Amino acid sequence: MFHKMFHNRAAGKKLTRRGRTAGAAASLGAALIAVGIGTHPAAAGAGTTLPSRPATASTAFTGSAAALAGPGLGSGNLVQSEDFFQQGLAPVGATVDMTGKQALSACSGEETMRTLTKGKAGAYADVTWTFDTKGVMLRESAADGSTDTSAASYEKQLNKLVSGCQDEPAGHWYYGKGHAITVKAGEGTWYPAFNGDGKVAGGVAVIRSGHRFGIVELSGQPSDDPGYMEGIAAGAVNRLAG
Repeated sequence: MFHKMFHNRAAGKKLTRRGRTAGAAASLGAALIAVGIGTHPAAAGAGTTLPSRPATASTAFTGSAAALAGPGLGSGNLVQSEDFFQQGLAPVGATVDMTGKQALSACSGEETMRTLTKGKAGAYADVTWTFDTKGVMLRESAADGSTDTSAASYEKQLNKLVSGCQDEPAGHWYYGKGHAITVKAGEGTWYPAFNGDGKVAGGVAVIRSGHRFGIVELSGQPSDDPGYMEGIAAGAVNRLAG
């Protein structure tokens, strides 16, 4: 759904900056890890978990992405299949990358977490989830800063980036008002997304837990309730702290 909205944007610098297409995802190439999971909660349970170890681009796995959680930032700190079941979504697969080279959001164009941090983060973790509902996709990019202060600074930069897509011409997709959330593990700000017709079409959230921070975006949300994104954002913050 977001891809259609991208193509409807007027020509110019703004379109170039935000015109992320499937080609950007394809540039990840062989560094990506394809993940297949079942669409029933039991398919992503503890029985699929592998021994704890750092995730690498050459490691394939099945089941919950938490299978590759290590002592540092890893795939286990990203949203997991069970988080979506709680929101009524049925994930069918995920692609994980640990290089920080995934585009941040629809609003950021080709900007990545690695470019945002100038490659200075201690670790990176990205994931793209697909679902059994056509057109629904979720992307998450996270990084491990050196201190809580640096993470808070990057959190501020990400929120500024997102707010840049709140004021758009009529007929273009846009992000709505930001809503702050606080959970035991950390904090975040989530924003509903609206298509050119003004209907809810997913959302985006900027999250932080200590010295870890990230951005999560759901496109093609199969619901008219913008609060959908609040639950996903809260779950993402809790995972980030793990």
